[in-house]
Amino acid sequence: MGILVFINAAPHKLYGLPNNVTFDRGGSKTTRFQIGELMSAETLSTFPMGGIHPPESKELTEKLASEVMPSPKRVRLILKQHVGAPCKPLVKKKDKVTEGDVVASVEKLGANIHAPVSGTVKGVQNALHPLVGNAPALAIETDPEAEPKTYSPVDWTGFSREELLAKIKDAGVVGMGGAGFPAGFKLDVRPDVKLDTLILNGAECEPYLTSDHRVMLEHTKDIVEGAKIMLKILGINYCAIGVENNKPDAIQAFNKTIAEDSSKNGYNIVVKPLKVQYPQGSADQIMQAVTGRARPAGVRSSVIGIILQNVYTTKAVYDAVALDKPLYERIVTFTGKGIKKPANVMVKVGTSIADIVEYLGGTTPDLAKVIAGGPMMGFAVSSLDIPITKTTSGVLFLAKDEIDIEPHLPCISCGFCVDVCPMGLEPNQTSVYVEAGRGKDTEEFGVDDCFLCGSCAYVCPAKRPLVQFMTIAKNDLRAAARK
Repeated sequence: MGILVFINAAPHKLYGLPNNVTFDRGGSKTTRFQIGELMSAETLSTFPMGGIHPPESKELTEKLASEVMPSPKRVRLILKQHVGAPCKPLVKKKDKVTEGDVVASVEKLGANIHAPVSGTVKGVQNALHPLVGNAPALAIETDPEAEPKTYSPVDWTGFSREELLAKIKDAGVVGMGGAGFPAGFKLDVRPDVKLDTLILNGAECEPYLTSDHRVMLEHTKDIVEGAKIMLKILGINYCAIGVENNKPDAIQAFNKTIAEDSSKNGYNIVVKPLKVQYPQGSADQIMQAVTGRARPAGVRSSVIGIILQNVYTTKAVYDAVALDKPLYERIVTFTGKGIKKPANVMVKVGTSIADIVEYLGGTTPDLAKVIAGGPMMGFAVSSLDIPITKTTSGVLFLAKDEIDIEPHLPCISCGFCVDVCPMGLEPNQTSVYVEAGRGKDTEEFGVDDCFLCGSCAYVCPAKRPLVQFMTIAKNDLRAAARK
């Protein structure tokens, strides 16, 4: 079966625009868009421009402890699950592999892939990917008699910086918040770069998703230890953990763990409660919320003294260093009214969505849309024959009353999209140019700075697919630059 790909899940089509819309401009430097109940007047850190507050829709899974799904009959490991070049298989058809073995690697920028199960290699096959369609994947048939591998912690404090980096790179750790940048390369900062702050991103601002929340609650100590590992690598002592204020249990768990930690080794790790405001979890926005610093366009965060990592990535760093455990399984949120049993499930990388849905009891009759990722930045798909990757945080099964399929209209020049854009862009102008076939002429509107958060599409009364327009403009600009 083929796969139908939509560039972004069109957030305005998921919720529709509510009637109780409030803009807050009076006496404030920040332009905000809020819906539903007004947020608490309590002063919390946030980013200075734009943003929205869509319905959080996390109640189906936020209180559910993660559960472990048994190994599937087979896994398919997509060979490019990271920023960089695809991995090349190190095994061939009929080879026997053991859980944790390196089965594919890459010489330059990239991340190793490990066998999540013990079994027999079936060769390289095509697998569906929510972004690129067919993608090469290494298939492994699971040995049902194999014993699961166990790991025991070791004292990591005596390892050198080089040894710590090697362990992280060998374990195939990537950014698990969605970007997929290899963690070992990100942490390997040149000595002449002056750093002072490590930020752990625990915002998880996307509606519906709760996998990071569960990791923060269930592996709090591992995340704090992972932070110390990264601080040692970076040669700094300050780490701020940014968590949106709708996760008070996670904030409390971190504060308790930090207070009781008897081996701080001079590290200063603090929790920064953040205002519930989408897209709080994007890199530029959380850096501004936590430190007040803005990253100049076109440069890395290290230029302003900051390294940013996702909280789940930090847990994987701990696993790699203290347990010698590669990244080959993760918690994924399966939620929405269209699935019979919403859950946070620990699954092996390479497990198909179809197998997990079967494990959870199937879908409901009124299922209308499936989205890989969150509703704001995820991708709508038409097949469940898609393997989980290292960066899959959730899969949404949305019922008919959770989406809106009305057609979009021409731009009415209301300016709502400009008000909510966290990067200060003009999605309305870009969309008009794209409709006129002039996507290559949109550079003046800052298209390159758009990270496709979907805030503009969410507030558009005309329900215009602004994220898709921005994506087309980006592609047109790249094509023009190549010429």
